[in-house]
Amino acid sequence: MTLPTTITAGRPDPLGAHFDGEGVNFALFSEHASRVTLCIFDENGRNEIANIDLPECTHHVWHGHIAGLMPGQHYGYRVHGPYRPDQGHRFNPYKLLIDPYARRLSGHPIWNDALMGYEMGSPRADLSFDKRDSAPYMPRSIVVADSFDWGADAPPRTPLTETVIYEAHVRGLTMRHPQVHAPGRFRALASDQMLEHYVRLGITAVELLPVHAFLNDRFLVEKGLRNYWGYQTLGYFAPEPRYMENGDIAEFQRMVARLHAAGIEVILDVVYNHTCEGNALGPTLAFRGIDNASYYRLADDRRHYIDDTGCGNTLNIDHPMVLRMVMDSLRYWVEVMHVDGFRFDLAAALGRGPDGFDARAAIFQAIRQDPVLSRVKLIAEPWDIGPGGYRLGGFPAPFLEWNDGFRDGVRSFWRGDPGRAPDLAGRLTGSAAQFDHSGRPATSSVNMVSAHDGFTLADVVSYATRHNLANGEEGRDGHSANYSDNLGVEGSTEDPAILAARAQRRRNMMATLLLAQGTPMILAGDELGHTQQGNNNAYCQDNAISWLDWHGADHAFLRFTARMIAFRKAHPILRQKLFLHSRERAIDGIEDLFWRRADGAPMTRADWEDPELRLIAVELRTAAGTPEYAAQEHAIFAVLNAGPAVDVSVPDAPEGLRWSLNLDTSRPDLVPEPVAGPLAMPAEAVAVLVLEPAP
Repeated sequence: MTLPTTITAGRPDPLGAHFDGEGVNFALFSEHASRVTLCIFDENGRNEIANIDLPECTHHVWHGHIAGLMPGQHYGYRVHGPYRPDQGHRFNPYKLLIDPYARRLSGHPIWNDALMGYEMGSPRADLSFDKRDSAPYMPRSIVVADSFDWGADAPPRTPLTETVIYEAHVRGLTMRHPQVHAPGRFRALASDQMLEHYVRLGITAVELLPVHAFLNDRFLVEKGLRNYWGYQTLGYFAPEPRYMENGDIAEFQRMVARLHAAGIEVILDVVYNHTCEGNALGPTLAFRGIDNASYYRLADDRRHYIDDTGCGNTLNIDHPMVLRMVMDSLRYWVEVMHVDGFRFDLAAALGRGPDGFDARAAIFQAIRQDPVLSRVKLIAEPWDIGPGGYRLGGFPAPFLEWNDGFRDGVRSFWRGDPGRAPDLAGRLTGSAAQFDHSGRPATSSVNMVSAHDGFTLADVVSYATRHNLANGEEGRDGHSANYSDNLGVEGSTEDPAILAARAQRRRNMMATLLLAQGTPMILAGDELGHTQQGNNNAYCQDNAISWLDWHGADHAFLRFTARMIAFRKAHPILRQKLFLHSRERAIDGIEDLFWRRADGAPMTRADWEDPELRLIAVELRTAAGTPEYAAQEHAIFAVLNAGPAVDVSVPDAPEGLRWSLNLDTSRPDLVPEPVAGPLAMPAEAVAVLVLEPAP
């Protein structure tokens, strides 16, 4: 390549490195830097062949343009300024830094002490200054020119009332699939075989664990492990290199286009609450070396970090340029990569200010008014580990929220815990106590019985305690409250009675999930009976513990799950926008919700307060206030019985109608049959009757 020798002023926007047909414009924000040096590498990215100072600084954005540079150019930055950790500044020009706006990275950092801005092992280590060059151990930022032809790509824009989310890991989903090409990559996730599986199952959206470029934590690498989940973001614009075959961002775009063509939306799990640089003793890879005092929330002493995330630092979203980076990143993934929504990790941290969490925080207001972001799906994980960090139900519309209360309530009810029936009743009707306010719809609750963080559904019924020794932390990590039950034997067994009981309980929980108001989310692999061998914190298990076992798939449970999703789709009563509150409907004067005892009598306060209550029987109709043009149907009668077998009185059917038993989890292949008289309700089962026209 020709060695660039001249640089012109260029422009302060857009931020990042952008090819304009004649060369590349570079722009980097740093409020406290005294000098910014652009490092140019050869075509292999190995040798640093030029160091050029960005000549202009406009409103704290350093910028310059180099003619003749082309897409594919490898580059990085060295940023000069004070090294005064006691004042919040950690500039060190000996450290090569990636561009926060880089849309492609060449790989991952290679762990070496040179990545640290300080001398390890010295007294008061982080106050010292390290002069070793980190470039040999750092990935390169790479100039990208987006030229992908989207053709007739059309985002499905599935209504929330029809949405069924499938939480999946790019690598784990396909690594053990016997037929896909390039397992573990974006290409495999949208292969013909996987598209067939999604469509057969009936899900409408794939929610991917982090695909932004992320770091392999040093303590994991030293133990022979890897960061598998990806919640240690290194770059908010670059796809994770290990998920691509040739490092071309078009691989991600092709995946999205193929999923869209199959009617499947793509939702990204994004981590804007912290970065991979950790606490004061972490590495200097990007943000810390570019402008530590701007990018991070610092403690009063300015040397240490506020850590509301448990990962060593918290991004300073209150700073307008940090907020701009987050907004630019989100818009990039929608406009350039065509994704359909986001799940915000530890979202409570995003809304924190000097006085704690604020639902009107700048980032939420910015997203809600943004013409691009306000039209995609937005999901909050409504907590962090800081003071007052649990905020379930506290986010503004149009955010949905992960509902861990649903997960714990369903598990504990089916485990037979005393006094759990009232809680489950609330979960079945959309967790109105948390979400029915401020005009929020019943779809606001993202319901789940399992997620990446915790036991798989198969492990919920196979293990009473966590088994995390493989993580190298002596089994101390992971949740201790799993509301699980091994049903007689810890772990695997050949006992047919225990296996049958476990299968029955899995069907009960999956049925409960898909019968409840709200937006259901299924963990990828649960439909196949995937086990993590009791590991409920498999964040570092990039191996067969986490990878789905397609050879050992439970095809019977897959059929049942697909049937439950199809049943939900067929019955609009189960997926309403309005909450059900036993209000009379204008169309017929009948209430939209009835809670009944097994003998058919209405539930009383004393009934609900009975800690031995193990049966819920509920009659649901289209919610009061539903407009006439909306989908209508007569009624559904659902019975969830965590106790012994009992006869359940079925409500009288109006003239010309009859009740038909469409679901009985004790008979997963049931053909719908009419019900005359009491329903013989099996022990520990779910049954659903549909009111339909009589022949």
